[in-house]
Amino acid sequence: MDSQPVTIRAAYAECRKRARRHYENFPTASLLVPRDKRDALAAIYAFARYADDVADEPGVEGRLEKFAEWRAKLEECFVGAHRDAPLLGGSRTAPTSNVTHPVFVALGDSAARFQLSQVHFENLLRAFEQDVTVNRYKDFASLLAYCTCSANPVGRLVLELFGHRDDDLFALSDSICTALQLANFWQDVALDLSRDRIYLPLDDMERFHYSLEDLRAQRADDCFAQLMAFELARTWELFEKGRALPERVRPELRRQLRLTWLGGTTILKKIEAAKYDVFRRRPKLGKWDFARLYLKARKPSGSVSS
Repeated sequence: MDSQPVTIRAAYAECRKRARRHYENFPTASLLVPRDKRDALAAIYAFARYADDVADEPGVEGRLEKFAEWRAKLEECFVGAHRDAPLLGGSRTAPTSNVTHPVFVALGDSAARFQLSQVHFENLLRAFEQDVTVNRYKDFASLLAYCTCSANPVGRLVLELFGHRDDDLFALSDSICTALQLANFWQDVALDLSRDRIYLPLDDMERFHYSLEDLRAQRADDCFAQLMAFELARTWELFEKGRALPERVRPELRRQLRLTWLGGTTILKKIEAAKYDVFRRRPKLGKWDFARLYLKARKPSGSVSS
């Protein structure tokens, strides 16, 4: 599929398929947003998911080479996007671009139509490259720096998709996206450990007298509970810092952002309800959770209990 001309319609269909393969704490390309933007969300998500899958592959050099190729495709994609803006999705083939990969065909169309910023995609690639070379974080500051590239660009792209480019909204979005990334780290402590990745800050582990040996043995003792409670408190603070965002965006985006916020905070609640033992059972959202949160998301976030 990467060597033959790809219609934009087929490219978006491939992106939607890639998006459906992966579980997340909140619905991606949700039915809560208009169809044209839903397809663009799927393209953004497919770009991130492909790169994330590469980051999880074995070997260092091979993965970095793939990211170099991905970066070159991104550059070409945006050259075409700038040249052909604005575009309209349809059954035609990708215009005036040598890019044939379906993700980039769709991405180029979305970037041109919605004026998406290339820098956000470049930052995502930086984070995935870091996943290849870094598997420990010495402190919370270094973890937050990683989230700046791994999580925050997605929120900014969503805002741009709906015509928002205000620095204050970007800051609120960054708080929520970083919190979502951290919530994912805390629910996936065991999964990440199986890949030799540790996102718990090493200085915090030392502070609460929880060693790497304890972590490898998956000891959910009092020290681990105190460590996790400390990290969750930080994460709650970030969620609260960004809580005003849904009510400050366009009406058609509000419910999606409320649902996103509720999904992330519900994961924190599930971790707390499990007394922080994420080793025995991974906290996650089920169908009933999504149904309940969907109903909650109909109300303004200020009136929704966290």
